[in-house]
Amino acid sequence: MPSRKKILAGSAIGIAALLVIVPLLLSIIDWNFAKPWISQRVSEATGRSFAINGDLSLSWRKPAQTEVGWRRLVPWPHLRAHELVLGNPSWATTGPTMASVPQVDFTLSPLALFGKKISVSKLILTEPDLALEIGKNGQNNWTFKQREENAAPSPWQLVLHDLDLNEGTVRLVDPVRKADVTTRIDTREDGSIVWKISGTLDRDAVSGGGKAGALLSLQERGTKYPVEAELKVGKTEVSARGTLTNPRSVNALDVNLKISGASMSQLFPFSGLVLPDTPHFSTLGRVVGSLARDDFHLRYEKFTGKVGDSDIGGTLEYLRREPRALLRGEVVSNFLNLNDLAALVGTDSPEEKKKRGDKTRQPPDKVLPVAPFRTERWDKIDTDVQFTGKKIIRGEDIPIDDLSTRIRLDNGVLSLAPLNFGVANGKFVTELRIEGKREPASARMKITARGLKLNKLFPQVESMRASVGQIHANADLSATGNSLAALAASANGEFKAFVTQGTISKFILEAMGLNLGSVILTQLFGDRQVQLNCLASDFAVKDGLMQTRTFVVDTEDAIIGIDGKINLATEELGLTIRPESKGLRIISLRSPLYVRGSFKNPDVGVDKGTVALKAGAATVLGTVATPLAALLALINPGPDEDSPCASLLAQAQKKPVAPPPGKTNGGKQAAAR
Repeated sequence: MPSRKKILAGSAIGIAALLVIVPLLLSIIDWNFAKPWISQRVSEATGRSFAINGDLSLSWRKPAQTEVGWRRLVPWPHLRAHELVLGNPSWATTGPTMASVPQVDFTLSPLALFGKKISVSKLILTEPDLALEIGKNGQNNWTFKQREENAAPSPWQLVLHDLDLNEGTVRLVDPVRKADVTTRIDTREDGSIVWKISGTLDRDAVSGGGKAGALLSLQERGTKYPVEAELKVGKTEVSARGTLTNPRSVNALDVNLKISGASMSQLFPFSGLVLPDTPHFSTLGRVVGSLARDDFHLRYEKFTGKVGDSDIGGTLEYLRREPRALLRGEVVSNFLNLNDLAALVGTDSPEEKKKRGDKTRQPPDKVLPVAPFRTERWDKIDTDVQFTGKKIIRGEDIPIDDLSTRIRLDNGVLSLAPLNFGVANGKFVTELRIEGKREPASARMKITARGLKLNKLFPQVESMRASVGQIHANADLSATGNSLAALAASANGEFKAFVTQGTISKFILEAMGLNLGSVILTQLFGDRQVQLNCLASDFAVKDGLMQTRTFVVDTEDAIIGIDGKINLATEELGLTIRPESKGLRIISLRSPLYVRGSFKNPDVGVDKGTVALKAGAATVLGTVATPLAALLALINPGPDEDSPCASLLAQAQKKPVAPPPGKTNGGKQAAAR
């Protein structure tokens, strides 16, 4: 028994001696001899140059308080390294160094090494400087050497319990997005982190900051990680406040998100979302979702806000997928002011363009918008959004209800199909498709208007309330171009319209905002009310030139024939108006009128070079040498006989036909613009 006690005592003394001598020996060793070996191992693992240019030393610390029993007697090694440098790939433009750290400190558990686990109680990085870069071809400098496909996974496991970033700097450079943003990060005494952001993105100044909980608390399942952040990019401001839990959780992110800015299109540079030009906007909603690499999705739930003078709300969902992300959802406006859509098509004022940073200058003598489509963005994301405008207001008096459209982007193809308006107890349906990957973009548009009632279309006009007239129209057009003006200039197809019985006067036209029409009507009938039997128009469109095939207005007093051209490319008018009295009824003007000038400045006058014929309408119709004469002859000019509006209606209701984009109606190549 005494001998056994001696053996146990000797063993205990030996172990104690080892616990003292081994750490002592390790402490007095100059660990700089290991730097070449460490540098080589790191370089082989990353495929980059790596060096420890300063001292490498070892000291000892008390074990973590979580250790119990005899483990509390085993000291933990504390390593300190100075001047660590990791190299950049050869293509990088930010310099030869990707990361540099003046000082690194960490303490690890020696006993965990026997289980092939590197358990670090605390890692301290002092003034780390990290340069992240995305190359022009989409490569990045934080993707290191790939493991061989057949290589066995490493049996070692790294466990990091605490991390301090003291005065760290992270710079992100992306030449494609014109981004150069620097973030400065620091750790507070309570373990929480704070950061500030500065730099430029797409030529806009970037600023912001925020704070969050201790980084490693994210490893604790169920722990809510608080996040607060503010970001300003140019005139766009984003703020978020909420929590983040396990990133792989279905509801990992749960924050209140507020966004405001001069235009929704300015969200693209830092979010990748392809949104239209708008007036000033602001939205507020809740964002929930998963940040997992294989299941990244976010929902902007029940957001509300304003765009210009219009309200907006709904739910949008962002899904990261291949080959493009998808934005889908529903957006509703209970009160949509049409003036707020002007920016979308480029018809807003120069002052409004300046507010949202649009440098496009609309020529002062042109009406059709020349603002180019941003087709280079269209293939960056897919979109499937249902938009509804429950009440639409144009100006102050004319309500248009129930706008709805499905907006889709699919591999660079934009479609609004259908785009439905409920107008004046009738329907106005448009289908628009633009292929943005073509150069120039190619477009196809179909328009159908049915049953637009005149007395509902202009309810503020007292004399229209008894009118029973209706408007019907069809159009089928194709075109190529990178703006609305360019599309109009290259348009090919047909346009047809028909208006049934109604009442018309100068006052009514002025109330409609049709000043050109009021001038023409005054020339023809003076300033009195006129009963309209029907109006039929049929235009052929070729290379942006609208040519009348039929344009007849039948009133109780006269038959009015119109022929000529409208040039959509030059925005020039070239129409001749020939009025003819019915029987003894008198109209104010018997000589033809001309409509010349431009869309911006039209000119209406009497064709003085033409002598008005004094014979009856039948004689005139028999001698007018235009293709319109035969159509006019179909209309009986007698005061007591019905005019054949039905035949004109049948002709006008024939479906218009458009050739493929870039082709004319005859199948020939359209003229280049």
